[in-house]
Amino acid sequence: MSVAAVGSFSLLRSPTWIGRPRFTMAFRSKAVSVSPILTKFQKDCDTPLPVLRHVADAMADDMRAGLAVDGGSDLKMILSYVDTLPSGNEKGLFYALDLGGTNFRVLRVQLGGKEERVIATEFEQVSIPQHLMFATSQELFDFIASGLEKFVESEGDRFHLCPGRKREIGFTFSFPVKQTSIDSGILIKWTKGFAVSGVAGKDVVACLNEAMERRGLDMRVSALVNDTVGTLAGARYYDDDVVAAVILGTGTNACYIERKNAIPKLQGQASSSGKTIINTEWGAYSNGLPLTVFDREMDAASINPGEQIFEKTIAGMYLGEITRRVLLAMAEFSPLFGKSVPKKLSTQFILSTPDICAMQQDVSNDLQAVGSILYNVFGVESDLSARKIVVEVCDTIAKRGGRLAGAGIVGILQKIEDFEDVKVGKRRVVAMDGGLYENYPQYRRYLKEGVTELLGTELAKNVAIEHTKDGSGIGAALLAASNSIYKT
Repeated sequence: MSVAAVGSFSLLRSPTWIGRPRFTMAFRSKAVSVSPILTKFQKDCDTPLPVLRHVADAMADDMRAGLAVDGGSDLKMILSYVDTLPSGNEKGLFYALDLGGTNFRVLRVQLGGKEERVIATEFEQVSIPQHLMFATSQELFDFIASGLEKFVESEGDRFHLCPGRKREIGFTFSFPVKQTSIDSGILIKWTKGFAVSGVAGKDVVACLNEAMERRGLDMRVSALVNDTVGTLAGARYYDDDVVAAVILGTGTNACYIERKNAIPKLQGQASSSGKTIINTEWGAYSNGLPLTVFDREMDAASINPGEQIFEKTIAGMYLGEITRRVLLAMAEFSPLFGKSVPKKLSTQFILSTPDICAMQQDVSNDLQAVGSILYNVFGVESDLSARKIVVEVCDTIAKRGGRLAGAGIVGILQKIEDFEDVKVGKRRVVAMDGGLYENYPQYRRYLKEGVTELLGTELAKNVAIEHTKDGSGIGAALLAASNSIYKT
């Protein structure tokens, strides 16, 4: 199984129970046999309040350093060139293309202005074959343009393009980009397991435009946005209290609204609103994180060792893999799954984050669903004691990831001017999206728990962590509208 499963984060593929496990050991004896590994792992993953406080404070400090000068910290603090958010007056048909993981999504929306807002919307999701994650630029973008072309051809009666206009599209590209204008940006590097050749250092909008031209597709990219920027725009369209957005899915990132005069590296540039959206690229944060030997081994074996450490600790692509590495160490140390180590347990990324999430949802007395997943993924039969240990490992990883993500959110809130408003009782909203946050209830609970622990119960009441489903797609289409060449 490939890591592609992580992107969709579907929990619909619950494996059917095959075979019946042998109950050969008491839970106590097996737990004792792996306890040195489990105890050390839990200790190394621990996120008490001082650790969360350090991460939040250091995140805010890194944000300031990244705003002062390019390269000032691990956080790139990239200018989005989104200086004016959608007002609600936008009208017409607009498209969005969202490329940010192991799937890409195409969406269209009919906007009706202040009174009607979003009249109609449709979207489709297309899985990206794994070989295209390592292909050439032309191969990847031709595949995307082909999917976009098919979607445009299915445009129904609910959607109307104004006569004489080209179709305009908001392009959500959720990888580190050096934005050069609202509709152009240079790829800095691939993340999330992608290694497509011929794109780094090039304008990704030009890559898409060229692919659309090759297909004879008459469309224009009017806004290039990060998925977090799109999520923020989509959420703010309905709620003026939104100040930041966080994506927790295959990968992770965060953006927020910043005052222009708080960005020294802008050197006097101005905008009509005096504010802009900053794309933090917080996946690169690394200061003071509670890492284990398994994290370090996974990082060393990755395509980008030493990079994206925060992402590798909290994002969906990696949580299942960390779990697998812990279970492998346990199986090598003791007969967790029988006398021999299961061969499949050594296969990298064979255990997905949807798998560990599904195992944590099992509340049956014999943890039958856990046993089923272990059998289907690793080909092992397990007794109740082994299953309980597996669930404990899953919970440890989800708890660390969720609480650290919560600390990162508090770090952003501490940095922005609006945090003073929170202290005097004003409501502020952080928009959340991504399959990990949406589908993993324990992770979501640990995240909110971390935020509340850091802010205190009373202050936390003023901060709403709200799920904005598919916000980045709608947001990109809205930004295409607000930056339309036909806008008067």
